[in-house]
Amino acid sequence: GDIIQTKLRVNSSEGVRLVRGSHIVTPKLYDHDKCYFFQGSDGRIIFAIPYETDFTLIGTTDADHDDPSLAPVCTDAERDYLVNFANQYFENDISADDVVWTYSGVRPLYDDGASSASAATRDYVLKVDDAGPPLLNIFGGKITTYRVLAEDAMDMMAPYLPALKPKWTAGAALPGGDFEVSEVDSLIAGLLRDYPFLTPVWAKRLVRAYGTDARGMLGTAKAASDLGTDFGATLTQTEVRYLITHEYATCAADIVWRRSKLGLRMTPAQITALDVYMTEPA
Repeated sequence: GDIIQTKLRVNSSEGVRLVRGSHIVTPKLYDHDKCYFFQGSDGRIIFAIPYETDFTLIGTTDADHDDPSLAPVCTDAERDYLVNFANQYFENDISADDVVWTYSGVRPLYDDGASSASAATRDYVLKVDDAGPPLLNIFGGKITTYRVLAEDAMDMMAPYLPALKPKWTAGAALPGGDFEVSEVDSLIAGLLRDYPFLTPVWAKRLVRAYGTDARGMLGTAKAASDLGTDFGATLTQTEVRYLITHEYATCAADIVWRRSKLGLRMTPAQITALDVYMTEPA
């Protein structure tokens, strides 16, 4: 937003408020598949969610992120806040030493003038500037509502796009997602039948990550060795090449943290070896 405003040299009373949300991951704190929402003494809500089978995800914080040039990271203060928050509710206390991973992201919220980051609106706001060629400004938005946001955006642009076709994306499957939730078990069973070298855990991970596209990635492999180098935690060279080609992965972090959460199960040495592989000429 700042770049566009600077380049266009247009003054505007609208803007975004950058709010950082941090999360911590610990070994699993309970043995069922339910989520918890907790309210603290400060009035804020946090959640605890079963995560990657063996872990619990706890989040999130709300802190203003004033410098967009700085990568968001979970600070020690945010980590300790979440640890202490969780300890108000769970029978067994956790400490910073129990935190196996943290991550943080920045929400570009619509700046509604709220007094605190946690009070800022989470709704998106769309505004068209038609003083010149029409310019649609999108403030806020998140992945959970991206399709309806896109539809609303196109509705606002419809007067300027007379050939616009009717809405269609709401029911369109994402790549590999062309199946019903009830079919997940049969997809896993099919992979285990046609690729007998897979373990149940491995097959389940592939279906969760790639859906029906998992078969295209595995191809004609008859044995695990046909998939190339084993980087650890069932991550193979074939999958890495697939992620580079189809999912735009450019570094180890893209693969083990952003396209998967295999970093929770890989050693630092394995992740380093993956990074070395990805920096080598193709």
